Amino acid sequence: MDITPAFTHRVILLPGSVLPAAPAYGALLAALRTGLGDAVQAVAKDLEVYSGPIPPRDYSLDTEVAGVLRTADGLGWDTFHLVGYSGGGASALAVAAKHPERLESLALLEPAWAGRWGWSPAHRALWEQYRQLEGLGPEDFMRRFVRLGVRPGVTAGLPTGGGEQPPWMAQRPAGIRAFLATFATYDLDREALARFDRPVYFALGALSNPDDYGEIAERLSAVFPHFRLEVFPGRHHFDPPHRVEPERVAASLAALWAEAAARTAAR
Repeated sequence: MDITPAFTHRVILLPGSVLPAAPAYGALLAALRTGLGDAVQAVAKDLEVYSGPIPPRDYSLDTEVAGVLRTADGLGWDTFHLVGYSGGGASALAVAAKHPERLESLALLEPAWAGRWGWSPAHRALWEQYRQLEGLGPEDFMRRFVRLGVRPGVTAGLPTGGGEQPPWMAQRPAGIRAFLATFATYDLDREALARFDRPVYFALGALSNPDDYGEIAERLSAVFPHFRLEVFPGRHHFDPPHRVEPERVAASLAALWAEAAARTAAR
């Protein structure tokens, strides 16, 4: 039984595979509180891949799905809105495919992966480059990983590395490799996503790699029946809208959640 006070919007936000949830979503959470006040209860949840010093044994996207549901159940939430960026976006897609009844809406902030169907030759070539990262040392791995996420020639807004790194950074190459491994084998059910009847929002940076995130947006637009794409000029995967333009993203999320509430009321 749901005993949570009557907040209008209950939200779980999943970060990407680099920043922890708190710094990843701090600006967006502040913007949501400013815009919606007590009408939103939002929880930024860290990824399960970083629940210990190394990724869990037999890690897959189902590990993240279980973590999301465990968090929602612990809060007493029968249903909730789900927001996911990068690796968290891929995890959010897995939740939508396996447990659509738990979601009121889905917001995708450049998911890192969206199934193994419908890939173009350019997308396949890009993922071959991702596979070639295996075996590189941590610095080379992260540098090349970042370059693959943006349009050729883009340099502004990229993480520079170097200097003293926060302790959690040491886990990131292994966590990213764990995501790449599960992406190679995970069965994301396209037909289940096509049956997802809640509204879906996709935020895309215009400077992100079009053979990656642009193609994912195009493919998902043909899958979800209620899909809206918003393009952010001047933004890319490592300079993302939810951190740089949090007020705009907060307004878009508020509109998504209002649409979801209206659809629920009309049923």
